[in-house]
Amino acid sequence: MEGIEVPDKQPVTIAHISDLHAGSQHFIPNLLSQTVDEINKLRPQVVIVTGDLTDAGFRQEYKTAKTFLGLIDCDDMVIVPGNHDSRNVGHIHFEELFGLRNNVLKLPGITIVGLDSSEPDLDAGRIGRERYKWLEEHFAASDGIKVLALHHHLLPVPGTGRERNVVYDAGDLLEVLIRCNVDLVLNGHKHVPYVWRLEDIVFCTAGTASSLRLRGKTKPCYNVVNIEQDKIKVYRKYPFGGQELIVDLALNEKNVCKWDRVTTQLGSG
Repeated sequence: MEGIEVPDKQPVTIAHISDLHAGSQHFIPNLLSQTVDEINKLRPQVVIVTGDLTDAGFRQEYKTAKTFLGLIDCDDMVIVPGNHDSRNVGHIHFEELFGLRNNVLKLPGITIVGLDSSEPDLDAGRIGRERYKWLEEHFAASDGIKVLALHHHLLPVPGTGRERNVVYDAGDLLEVLIRCNVDLVLNGHKHVPYVWRLEDIVFCTAGTASSLRLRGKTKPCYNVVNIEQDKIKVYRKYPFGGQELIVDLALNEKNVCKWDRVTTQLGSG
């Protein structure tokens, strides 16, 4: 990572949840209620929701998701839609209830860009060349930690079967992110939590926070990211079930990202 400087020495905590799937037969309201309660006790500075708030993009499903997310006591939230949210012209409900599908949040020492990677009625994702320059401009004007939030994964996730729903232009987007010195990419989509590192970027896939549509031995979970002046730590938290440290990154005196510890076994915990 080049040129990382966090001017505010106060730590920043991000709660990252994904794949709520309100309206699905697998949706468990108690899991989401517990997740909301745990996040409120944590009191993070930022909450990021990486899509699939709904199961089919219907307005009532959006209203259910809005009710739960409205209970989160956090002023700064970044919410992007997923492929399920874009079904049945669901993007119009997203925009009415949650705002812009592409958004930027800038806080002291950190910039978070939220991207809509969904396409209408398709499971696969796309960013498109028309948004590369927009991304580059926002990250170029940013100091400190740079975070991208989107629904679809850019790198395949082990334990999820045949790869068919990755972002169509993932390769080109990866090149853009490396050029922009992005530090952290947060996504959901596959319902299997996992972490990759490519170049100096950490790619962190969240599991589903409130659905029992699970693969193998995975459990409903969400992520908590702690960013301090010289550390990035990612914890995997299980509603009702504790947490585990999965990533511990140190920034040395040359601002180069180094792995200290990674434990990302499929279905761990």
